[in-house]
Amino acid sequence: MPDWLPDHWTLLPRRFYQRPPQEVAPELLNALLIRSDGRAARIVEVEAYGGSQDPAAHSYRGPTPRTASMFGEAGHLYVYFSYGIHWGSNVVCGQEHEGVAVLLRAAEPVQGIDRMRELRPAARHDRDLASGPGKLSQAFGLDKSFDGADLVTGSHGVVIARDGTPPPTDPVIGPRIGISRAVAFPWRWHVRGHRHVSARAPRPASAARR
Repeated sequence: MPDWLPDHWTLLPRRFYQRPPQEVAPELLNALLIRSDGRAARIVEVEAYGGSQDPAAHSYRGPTPRTASMFGEAGHLYVYFSYGIHWGSNVVCGQEHEGVAVLLRAAEPVQGIDRMRELRPAARHDRDLASGPGKLSQAFGLDKSFDGADLVTGSHGVVIARDGTPPPTDPVIGPRIGISRAVAFPWRWHVRGHRHVSARAPRPASAARR
């Protein structure tokens, strides 16, 4: 465990991530994303991406230099540049060479908020600091240099831990956002009624198929 992680927070172990992303994703809800400088935010929205079984996954057609981290050991970050404007941060899951991961879509800042405001000057309210994958990465300073960061050892000063708050028993489940393939997969989870999620009312899966 990194020596900068407070004792009252419990680090998520490697075995937590060594499962299918559809299992890991909902259990990441209410966990804390933490930087070594004290920034922390509660994860409130996630999406699963299923490798070769998922046309929406970057890893669908196999490994590339860009997606190498996605095919590595579970419990690391896969960070990619999206739409030429922002970074997306994913937690690698499953077994090596599977290429499966969970996108961190939104989080509620709970600590180090002043630093997040510095990095997110466009945010008008605190609920806008990390209410989207690009916003979350910016608020935590996650960019290409964090691709491959180990969330278990804290090698790059970033981990995921719990503070005693369990995952919700009734998360909202629906299709993923902003993709054009496999849109009907119900692989997005968020904390019900939470004001920090990136989108509160996604289309139902039945509508997404039309």
